[in-house]
Amino acid sequence: MGMLDGKVAIITGAGRGLGREEALAMAKEGCNLVINDLGAGFDGSGEGTKVADIVAEECRKLGVKAVGNYDSVTDFNKAKAMIDQAVSEFGKLDIVVNNAGILRDRMLFNMSEAEFDSVVAVHLKGTFNMTRHAANYFRRTGKTDPSLKNFGRIINTASDAGLLGNMGQTNYGAAKAGIAAFTVIAAMELKKYATVNCIVPVARTRLTTDATPTMVEIMNKLDETGFDVFDPANVAPMVVYLASGNAKKISGEVFRVVADRVFIFQGWNTYNQIDNGGKPFTAQILADRVKSELMKGAPKKVTLMEAIGSLIKM
Repeated sequence: MGMLDGKVAIITGAGRGLGREEALAMAKEGCNLVINDLGAGFDGSGEGTKVADIVAEECRKLGVKAVGNYDSVTDFNKAKAMIDQAVSEFGKLDIVVNNAGILRDRMLFNMSEAEFDSVVAVHLKGTFNMTRHAANYFRRTGKTDPSLKNFGRIINTASDAGLLGNMGQTNYGAAKAGIAAFTVIAAMELKKYATVNCIVPVARTRLTTDATPTMVEIMNKLDETGFDVFDPANVAPMVVYLASGNAKKISGEVFRVVADRVFIFQGWNTYNQIDNGGKPFTAQILADRVKSELMKGAPKKVTLMEAIGSLIKM
């Protein structure tokens, strides 16, 4: 018996990389699937049905039902149609995995409006579109049958590029940090009907190889034991777990998943404060005290490369 027997899921961006591995892992656990993928390049250009259909067929060979979907998550109405497709095909919807993404890296002083808008549209708006329509379905279904309680599962995808920062990715990083915040708030609002969690994968995908050639060597490295640290298949079990009934009491959390490790984030937290004895600060007082007092003992900020480098001997 699989952990997701009889469940129905939509996975966006499931034609390759992480999404494909998530789909296959969920299929092995008995989940029926809508495999969404626009079939575009890593920068969002082009489209096609082939990659989604191939993964759907792979899932069917594992003994579940699976259909392809080729729409863009940036379209509010097509996102709703995706929810409707799952219900029409399989009679219900239990799980949404928001994985679709593109990259259009550029230093801020050279970034075009289109490069910013397109990346935010796929990642942040796409996550909103899918979650918004799924939330409505979960709420409506939950009100009809209160015994279901928080039966829905929404799993979003963020990135260390947003949570730690990465040069050349103000568009991507801002969208991914936004998804983490979106997750926390959506979990509060959907408490009665669904859990909402977020993964921060570190894995070998088109976004970390094709789109970022400087990362190819790192992403293909094995650790000193020969373990393929950045294999995207390493991430999929966490998605299966969060999608299952075993995680029904876990919501509003952000997890980094890489290799044989899972980390949990705490988000923005204050670590120090100063006060001015009941009087407003002046700019001069702040100049005298911010560095010497407020920022004293600040935790060291971890960079993206430090986080990746800690996993293997670079």
